Amino acid sequence: MQPIPASSRPIFTAALLALLLAGCAVGPDYQRPATPDVSAFKEAEGWVAAAPADALERGPWWSLFGDPVLDGLAARVEVSNQNVAAAVAAYAQARAVVREQRASLFPTVTLDGGANRSHSSSSSASASSSGGRTGNSYQLSIGASWEPDVWGRLGRAVESSAASAQASAADLASARLSAQGELAINYLTLRQTDAQKALLESTLAGYQRSLEITQNRYSAGIAAKTDVLQAQTQLANAQADDAGLFRQRAQLEHAIAVLVGQAPGNFSLPPADWKPVVPEVPVGVPSTLLQRRPDIASAERGVAVANEQIGIARAAYYPSLPLGASYGFGASRVAELFSASSSVWSLGLSAAQTLFNAGATRARVEGSEAAHAQAVARYRQTVLTAFQGVEDQLAATRVLLAQQDLRRQASEAADQVEQQVLNRYRSGQVSYTEVITAQATALNARRALVQAMADRQTTAVALIQSLGGGWQAGM
Repeated sequence: MQPIPASSRPIFTAALLALLLAGCAVGPDYQRPATPDVSAFKEAEGWVAAAPADALERGPWWSLFGDPVLDGLAARVEVSNQNVAAAVAAYAQARAVVREQRASLFPTVTLDGGANRSHSSSSSASASSSGGRTGNSYQLSIGASWEPDVWGRLGRAVESSAASAQASAADLASARLSAQGELAINYLTLRQTDAQKALLESTLAGYQRSLEITQNRYSAGIAAKTDVLQAQTQLANAQADDAGLFRQRAQLEHAIAVLVGQAPGNFSLPPADWKPVVPEVPVGVPSTLLQRRPDIASAERGVAVANEQIGIARAAYYPSLPLGASYGFGASRVAELFSASSSVWSLGLSAAQTLFNAGATRARVEGSEAAHAQAVARYRQTVLTAFQGVEDQLAATRVLLAQQDLRRQASEAADQVEQQVLNRYRSGQVSYTEVITAQATALNARRALVQAMADRQTTAVALIQSLGGGWQAGM
């Protein structure tokens, strides 16, 4: 091995010093911000302390509702929803940025080559006969440049990009969960609308019979014309409500089509029996599942990105030390291009430092520190909002269960009143106004019961979303 020439030793010494300093990263080391210590939820007993678990597999939570049609539609959201597709592309872009930043840690190697033909005029007698001198020149060189990450700026840029990619992954999970939750709610509401329409159509048949009864009584002279008019009014109002349900169902069907990536004109869901299945929250649901929420994971990764930006900004206080080297050949003829006498090499180290920029560097550092404080506040607010969402849905789950039992009791009682009042009207004991009132009360009670059952389903979906996509650690 040839010894290092004396003239090159300072350069190699400087390069070695740069390598030794490469571990001197500036800026704060990242620490996860503290959040409120909640060992149990107010609205549920038996919950344990939370711990990060956002990487747990969420699984097909929609299958808990026991509807094969919903299962098929939810699977289509994964591959056909354009919002999810956009989030997938954003995640791929973030990963590409990470690879780009990592490439900056390694030297850049370039290959240059060229050929020139030039002519120069001359006033000498020997050159005047030929009109000047014409010659060729050829060059070929390979060069490398590298900036050692002395102050950790490049390394922090890589960490920042990696954290951004992880935030994009969480955003993808959030977009997927949001689309799946919206689909589930729209689908369950559509099936509830089918149930409401079936209920209303059955009621319309009863109203039609009541109208026939009043017309017969009016024809027999034992009922007033007002009874017929009241029956006609009630029937027409119920028919108008049925038309409104048709409109609502059509809008829900259109929304589902868009969620699964289809044009509404090419998509339809035929009416089907409603399955009011409501998954029960198991006793002692661990609050660790709250950390599976993708919005919390994204906000936390945003804090990490902001932390690395502080180090990048502080690195501007220190000089940059790029290294450069090249080796090549230059000759006037191609045959001589690769001869030893035609070789040329160079090796250099440069340093650059800003001496005065009117406080711009300090301003950038303070700006990055403020952005970090903002990201921390946003993360903590996201956690608080997540706890609120779970508390809200747990309270709603408990209250709606009690309301459903009360709605069922009210509906059963209203049905009995309706039948008794109708029998008394046939016997001429009450006016038809009482029949109208009893029938309207019974219909409202039936529809309120169906709505209560539907609210329990949609609340279950909202609870699953609040828990990050499920409540079983093995999902």
